[in-house]
Amino acid sequence: MAIRIRQVTHISAAEIEAFARLLPQLSPRLGALSAERAAAIAGAPRTVLLVAETGDGRIVGMLTLVWYDLPSGRKAWVEDVVVDAAARRCGAGEALVREAVSRAAREGVGRLMLTSAPHRTAARALYRKMGFAETETGVFVLKTDTE
Repeated sequence: MAIRIRQVTHISAAEIEAFARLLPQLSPRLGALSAERAAAIAGAPRTVLLVAETGDGRIVGMLTLVWYDLPSGRKAWVEDVVVDAAARRCGAGEALVREAVSRAAREGVGRLMLTSAPHRTAARALYRKMGFAETETGVFVLKTDTE
């Protein structure tokens, strides 16, 4: 299956449908993304929203890259990586991550980070294969929303 990676800069019905299909596969608690929210993400100056498409234009995966500057250097996070269950093992995940790494390098990112739950064994194997190393630093989370 041929996979093409493209940056989303304009939100269409195809993207909205794809996000509604993909986000619950990432986490069951995630619902549909509004067109307004999707447009804000796609238009953010230090954010790249990528999708993986098959040859017929069907979106089968997505990834978000966000970078920022700190006194310790420019850093970036890869977030919300998901490939449709029906299209896994076709190279979409690897192509998405490869494009994110390339974009991060072009933006002068010194440290590219991501998280992956222990049960996501295929994703974790992919990240290791692509040169990511698990660190001993724990990620602390504080929920500030009431949902």
